[in-house]
Amino acid sequence: MDLETLRDANFKLLDDAVTDWSTLVKNLATLKKDAEDELHQAANKADWAGVNAQVSKEFIGKTAGEFSDAHTQASTIHKILADTRGELKGYHQQLVDAIEGGRKRNLTVIGYEGGFTVTSSVPPEGRAQQDKDNQSEITSLRDQLQSILDKATESDNSAMTVLQAIADQSKLGFSDASYKDRDSAAEALKQATELAKLARKDPKDLSPEEFDRLLNGLNKYGTDDLFAERFATTLGPQKTLEFWTGVNDPHRGNYELGQKRLDKFDDLQRSLGTTLANATQSDSVAMTEWKRTLIDIGDKPVYGNNCGGPMGFQVMSNLMRTGDYDDQFLKDYGSKLMATERRLTGNGEHANMAWQHMGADPWLNRIGEDSGSDPLTGYLKGLSNSPGAATDFFNQQFVSKDDPDNPFERDSDDENTHKGKVSLSNFEYLFEEREWPQETDLKGDDLHTGQNNLALALEAATTGHPAGEKPTVDTPAHSDGQAKLMQSIVASISDNPSRLTNNSYMSDSMGQIAAEYMPDIHRALHPGTEGEENLFPVAGTAASLSEVDSTRFLYTVGRNPEGYAAINLGQHSYTTHMMHHHFENPNAYINDTNFSESENLKKTIEDIARVAGEVEGTIGAGRAYEGEIEGGKKDEDYNSALEKASTWGGTGIGIGVGLATAPMTGPGGVVIGGVAGTAADQVIGAITGGAMKDSSGEVIYRNGQDLDGTKESTYQLVEMAAKKAGDGTGNPSPMIVSSAATAAEAGFNNAGKNVHDAFEGEGVPRQLEKED
Repeated sequence: MDLETLRDANFKLLDDAVTDWSTLVKNLATLKKDAEDELHQAANKADWAGVNAQVSKEFIGKTAGEFSDAHTQASTIHKILADTRGELKGYHQQLVDAIEGGRKRNLTVIGYEGGFTVTSSVPPEGRAQQDKDNQSEITSLRDQLQSILDKATESDNSAMTVLQAIADQSKLGFSDASYKDRDSAAEALKQATELAKLARKDPKDLSPEEFDRLLNGLNKYGTDDLFAERFATTLGPQKTLEFWTGVNDPHRGNYELGQKRLDKFDDLQRSLGTTLANATQSDSVAMTEWKRTLIDIGDKPVYGNNCGGPMGFQVMSNLMRTGDYDDQFLKDYGSKLMATERRLTGNGEHANMAWQHMGADPWLNRIGEDSGSDPLTGYLKGLSNSPGAATDFFNQQFVSKDDPDNPFERDSDDENTHKGKVSLSNFEYLFEEREWPQETDLKGDDLHTGQNNLALALEAATTGHPAGEKPTVDTPAHSDGQAKLMQSIVASISDNPSRLTNNSYMSDSMGQIAAEYMPDIHRALHPGTEGEENLFPVAGTAASLSEVDSTRFLYTVGRNPEGYAAINLGQHSYTTHMMHHHFENPNAYINDTNFSESENLKKTIEDIARVAGEVEGTIGAGRAYEGEIEGGKKDEDYNSALEKASTWGGTGIGIGVGLATAPMTGPGGVVIGGVAGTAADQVIGAITGGAMKDSSGEVIYRNGQDLDGTKESTYQLVEMAAKKAGDGTGNPSPMIVSSAATAAEAGFNNAGKNVHDAFEGEGVPRQLEKED
């Protein structure tokens, strides 16, 4: 900054800007509150259906979020401007005071473009000698002035850098980057540049102390928006891959790191992945180029064709195991990754050979026990945190039936041919056909991390929220893509149950998926009824499931303790809320004027109870079959899963689904949190807490090998749900409560026949065989 610029500065425009931004922050705070209270919360309580549930409600939520981001960004900008104004005014006064102090000592300061001069205040003919005599004072004043100008320049430049970085974060809308002052934002950018330069070093030269500095810095700043973008773009995509490879490859990195810091490699992988994920959310030009380049070099050896090394996708996918990566980046990355999969595996015919870890390969994954050589393992974990990208990925086509190199043939509908080539989606290829590379743990036991991550990604793709989390009031209603994928999952497991039973570790996710599609499943088990949409309302797109496929799916998932527990709790939560809804709206489903309102309601509750019994009878049969195979130990596993389920969403309610029309539910009929003390909470507590016993003295659902005991548990809880619905709505009806229990028992019995017929007597409990 020039001396004259600071000395003659007019701060009125800057003062006006700070005042204007202060006013804007206050106005946006009001708008933010109004958007949240009057738009967002009102939308969450509204009765959404169809397109409105999928589009309008989500749009309102995002719009309200934009007001929040706008307020955050305006507040940050106001703080930065206010800080900068205060500092520049301070430096201006220091400069004026220093010049005046020099004048009193007969020193003159002369400014010119690009600099200034300090000289003695004497006539020109004697100035040279006077300056020589006053050299120490001239030098002192010059240094003082230059120090002030340097600080002012730093203040001005740092403000410009930070403001530009914030503006670059988002091309459309607003950034949610928040800072308490300009210095904290500037420090984040400074640290990003320094740490990125450290990571750009040759890994052989990275000392343990530098490793620690890098790890500590990423842990501290990795979730900072400006830091993440600056770190990633300064490091660059190629150096990102070389850094993580070099750290893990003893032949290319510092051997000392492997000796002294191996136990911290997993922490570095997590923090680096989280930082890069945060960076991909930025829309800056530099970050856009970073993402494009990273994908472009993904199918190439990290060190080039001559020097080899792992492929870019193999390295980067391991850094996707943590953090929330940008959806579009994940979509583009996945498309290129699957194209590489087709090219290297003969359209998927031998994936186990293409990505198999060999003895000399670097160990690219430090989170868990798998080697990280299969890029799909890490990528799928990344998708499990990004539902939108996951839905898109699984519905994409992997290979076309018209591709001459398509290796996949299946039974054909053509009478003239027994087999025919088929098109496969990414879901069908990964879930049904792919031969996964073999991985073992330190004990030599097989690892299935890739398939387990596949299940997590499917959970996110079908439910609309990250795997392992619970739906919230802001979770969008199920979309066409989600419902389509759910249909594919149910049909696939029904077609070949061993796809799940041979990979039972996937069943917890399948149970979670089923719990959140309980309205769709209930419709499938109650087919062909007029007004079905009023009996089992669904917000958004309903998955079209067949009765037989749903039965086979539920039974198969029920053969796993975690899957069984999720469906059990989801069903009872859904049934309880459904009954409450229909007690409040007795004519919503049946409004036959030939009968009384009470009689119509009785028929409605019976239909709900009957399907509830059928769901429990179906998964109960799966549990009983496992009990016959493995005995009491398996039953203990089921009981343990039910007890642990109480931690899901606090009381377990979070995993269930209720009504699209009930205030306590979110989009898609998902029951939201904060319902402790409600009827559903008490029903779930009777299961997870053992707070209720059947007539034989057994705790509810604790004797799964005995189908009669499971049946009794079911109709007692359904009866309890009906009673609480009546009491809770001020409309108690012992007659309806009694009929609900009878209907649930009938549904349970019907499930046994359906399971037997669906599996043609194969792979079902002996108790069902006897009933045939």
